Amino acid sequence: MPSRSSARLAALTVAAVCSAASTVVIAAPAHADSVRIHDIQGTTRVSPYAGKQVTDVTGIVTGVRTYGSSRGFWIQDPNPDADPATSEGVFVFTSSTPKVAVGDAVTVSGTVSEFVPGGTSSGNQALTEIVRPTVTVVSSGNAVPAATVVDAGSVPAAYAPAGDPAANNSINGLPLRPTQYALDHYESLEGMNVQVSDVRVVGATDPYTELWVTVKPWENRNRRGGTVYGSYDSQNTGRLMIQSLGKVADFPTANVGDSLTGVTAGPLDYNQFGGYTLVANQLGTLKSAGLERETTRKQKKGELAVATYNVENLDPSDATFEEHASAIVNNLQSPDIVSLEEIQDNNGATNDGTVAADRTVTQLIDAVVAAGGPRYDWRAIDPTDNTDGGEPGGNIRQVFLFNPERVSFTDRAGGDATTAVGVTEERGKAALTVSPGRIDPANTAWKSSRKPLVGEFVFRGRTVFVIANHFNSKGGDQGLTAQYQPVARSSETQRHQQAALVNAFVKDVLDIQKNADVIALGDINDFEFSGTAQILEGDGELWSAIKSLPKSERYSYVYQGNSQVLDQILVSPSIRRGCDFEYDSVHINAEFNDQISDHDPQVLRFKP
Repeated sequence: MPSRSSARLAALTVAAVCSAASTVVIAAPAHADSVRIHDIQGTTRVSPYAGKQVTDVTGIVTGVRTYGSSRGFWIQDPNPDADPATSEGVFVFTSSTPKVAVGDAVTVSGTVSEFVPGGTSSGNQALTEIVRPTVTVVSSGNAVPAATVVDAGSVPAAYAPAGDPAANNSINGLPLRPTQYALDHYESLEGMNVQVSDVRVVGATDPYTELWVTVKPWENRNRRGGTVYGSYDSQNTGRLMIQSLGKVADFPTANVGDSLTGVTAGPLDYNQFGGYTLVANQLGTLKSAGLERETTRKQKKGELAVATYNVENLDPSDATFEEHASAIVNNLQSPDIVSLEEIQDNNGATNDGTVAADRTVTQLIDAVVAAGGPRYDWRAIDPTDNTDGGEPGGNIRQVFLFNPERVSFTDRAGGDATTAVGVTEERGKAALTVSPGRIDPANTAWKSSRKPLVGEFVFRGRTVFVIANHFNSKGGDQGLTAQYQPVARSSETQRHQQAALVNAFVKDVLDIQKNADVIALGDINDFEFSGTAQILEGDGELWSAIKSLPKSERYSYVYQGNSQVLDQILVSPSIRRGCDFEYDSVHINAEFNDQISDHDPQVLRFKP
């Protein structure tokens, strides 16, 4: 079954050992006769035999992977020891299609290696393997060792131990405590045949033929069947990725809330895209929960509806314009103002210096009209070529759509890619120096990242300032299953700088006009409880309105089975104090396998 490509540390002709400090060392060749699999796995995350040759390791083949860059097979000792910390399974990396079958009793000689999926810079844990193997099939048709049950009772509530400060907070060298920590429990089963039963899907089937389930049915469950990520200390221990050793066509096409009924079983692997993964040779039966896309209510005559929607690298060659238009018209009920993120230039990823996006935007506006919506007007500022991050050549940017039948835009000349928007006073009220404009575009906080787009709108005689954002992505952050605990979130640094600049701009507006209506919205690429959100909110200049929803409903994105917030609409005190606003995270994408974007749009309705 195809999967995402994963780079190996090196050409596996030598053994690479990930030490407690995550440095790679080459061990001197050594030999160990008659070792068992549990001896190789040991009681920590790093094998005591790493870098050594082992001879005639016995086991029963439990799974064979014949595809991708990590071809090989799993073996398991049918006679386990009494130590729950030592796994009885191990992966044998062959690099070419293995010549064994499930149920074969084999002996394997080779080198024990600790392979770090994604490389040591990823911070991931290491996967114990036997590489450069010599394999002898002793017999065939043997019973496969019974699968170990993974369920709500076996997975601890605590996620991971704190790492060793002397080893840069790595947990690699710590003794496994599988009854105390979820990551230790999964590690103690690495390479073994495991099973889950009657599990709920919490991450829809993706283009890489994988999905996420939970073995803890009530762990932070929301009403649509997802598992909500509500804090850095609530990682949701029941989540598990499911892949398959079977045909792609046989893999279930599932949405959040669906179930895999019956038994799903196979070896427990570890990869860079989700950590511990059940690679199934037996899949449960898909049972649909009938999840439907949401529709928000229509704004009333005196209400201003403002939305944010990440349309995921939209360019004129895409086939999703009609679907996006239908979402805006039917699911979002044609908001008065829509902040679009990830609008690409007129030829998408073609890297030829094109920066204009009028074709992209006009194509979407025309599709909205065809879907029965208003003919939106629009404002944007073309970026300087290849300076705003995203797909090279794509020149993504934020764009304002607005319904001229209900909202007017105050144009103030002079805004361009490099001119900073300011705030001035006009007749005792705040006004922009340029509109549309960009916030401090030369600041290093925006290096290779989108610059906020600011516009001055008027609704029923009331001025509303809107700031469209698309902050620095989480690329480079360590995953939840990393060997470093707590994990490092290096991408936060730039987002914090960006949040401080946006907050300072809002403060400039409020210093001139205390009761100004200001909205900062967009793909913030961070959680409502994050440091980024706290800096944006400042001393009350802004407030993330998604926090008006119950905690179980706060999400706009699903990542590795966690329903979480990335898209936010923040409001100034005049809007918050009015107590007449309504917030809706409209779930039309993130929970579905046939999504047209990976983000759910957000809508705010209020009376200016």
